[in-house]
Amino acid sequence: MVGASVRTVRSLWASSHPGPTLVVTVLALALGVASGLPVWRLVVLTAAVFAGQLSVGISNDAFDAARDRSVGRGDKPIARGELSVGGAWTAAFACLGAALILSAVLGPGFLIAHLIALISAWAYNARLKATAASILPFILSFGLFPSLATLAATDPQLAHGWAWIAGGALGAAIHLTNVLPDLDDDARTGIRGFPHRIGARPSAALAGLAVLGGAIAATIGPVGWHLDAVSAVSAVLFAAVLLIVLLTLVMGRAGHSGRTLFRLVMLSALLLAIQLVAASKPIA
Repeated sequence: MVGASVRTVRSLWASSHPGPTLVVTVLALALGVASGLPVWRLVVLTAAVFAGQLSVGISNDAFDAARDRSVGRGDKPIARGELSVGGAWTAAFACLGAALILSAVLGPGFLIAHLIALISAWAYNARLKATAASILPFILSFGLFPSLATLAATDPQLAHGWAWIAGGALGAAIHLTNVLPDLDDDARTGIRGFPHRIGARPSAALAGLAVLGGAIAATIGPVGWHLDAVSAVSAVLFAAVLLIVLLTLVMGRAGHSGRTLFRLVMLSALLLAIQLVAASKPIA
């Protein structure tokens, strides 16, 4: 009995897309720490985001169960028969409920913002991933993301406009690059989102430009859009993003693989996330 429970938990964790789940949770934690949240609010914020991301990841595999089986996805517990679709749905809704309960503890503003972000993510899993509008949930959810830290504060408020721009740009870049390694499998199962329609290299190029736009916002937005007030640290981070984006564009034109471009854009996206955290004191 215990062994079966352990296997179920292990399969659910594998179905939750643990990499992105942990990255988004750690980003929420980092934004909360940098924003100076009280410890108990920081703990609830982190737990709420973690539960929400578990619901998004597990529901994604539940929605995709038939497609994953058809292309023989050996990395998916449902496709391997280790986890039932019903079990995945039960866990996804349980995590969603936990996320909303925890969000309510932080106030109505946080609850509404997190609910909108989760509805957006679930809508992507359910239908939008196969349409030309597939990029929109990422722009919306990540655009809202910096506001989760500010709405979790004792004096809740939305993040500044530059943080929305940087967050939305980060979300767009993540979507445009995340699908690059799976374009062929997606095409065989009828998934034709925005990146599939424009192709691998244009997606990588557009993702790089989105990160660059977000980096500009995160560099000069916190200082009132005054170039002469940019700190040395912000300037160095922006220069690193610019260098990686230019390298991505050059390698894309030279015909390098989507996986190589994926790694480059994700590196630039990581630097943009660091910029967001570094600039989070004036985020609200």
